[in-house]
Amino acid sequence: MIDAITTGIQKNDLIVAFLVVGIIMVVSYWISKRFTKGRLPGAAIAIAMGLFLSYFGEEKGLANLPLLSGMAFLGGNMLRDFSIVSTSMGASFSHIKKAGWAGVLSLFVGIMAAFFIGCLIAYLFGYSDILSIATIGAGACTFIVGPVTGNAIGASSEVIALSIAIGVIKTVVVTLLTPVIAKRIGLDNPQTAMIYGGIMGTTSGVAAGLAATDPKLVPYGALTATFYTGLACLLCPSVLYFILVELMA
Repeated sequence: MIDAITTGIQKNDLIVAFLVVGIIMVVSYWISKRFTKGRLPGAAIAIAMGLFLSYFGEEKGLANLPLLSGMAFLGGNMLRDFSIVSTSMGASFSHIKKAGWAGVLSLFVGIMAAFFIGCLIAYLFGYSDILSIATIGAGACTFIVGPVTGNAIGASSEVIALSIAIGVIKTVVVTLLTPVIAKRIGLDNPQTAMIYGGIMGTTSGVAAGLAATDPKLVPYGALTATFYTGLACLLCPSVLYFILVELMA
């Protein structure tokens, strides 16, 4: 009986992965509603639970466990990118046009601020080589930009891993703080959501934070946050890296 169940799970590993993620989401939103009265977003709790559970695996997290091997595909690049793109499907082009140059400017301001603040923090923590500083600075943009930049400029695997960790921390912080500060910064319309997504940049953090604030704002914030990731992947290992080289020369 046990062998039959195990075989069935392994043959339907992707379905099992969806089921496990669904259970995590249900439990997370129940915890949010029951113990925090919605103040702590369910998505943030789910992210924290996912990070905690990843420690039970090795290089690939839970996907290293035979019964949860479907997690490797569910959390892979294809479905990740599909999820990011799908968040923009509900956006209205008329609202996007209203953001105008402010939305475009927010992208460059957000990327440059995150990169150089991350570089400064890396320097203050004792890193002196440009490759490590640039990689950590890129990680402060998002956990995707960090490894892209590190691989492009030849940083060590340890520093690349650190840049990913910094990006994940940023995602969690943005997720938690967005609903708290939303009213204070006027984050209640598509235009400000786009500017906010352009400044913060972390697609998952912005999407989760806006979902806890107002689900209608998610497509707009995720739209510019997605552009942020792509633009940062271009700028960090090239223009911003060379600016950093000149500054530290």
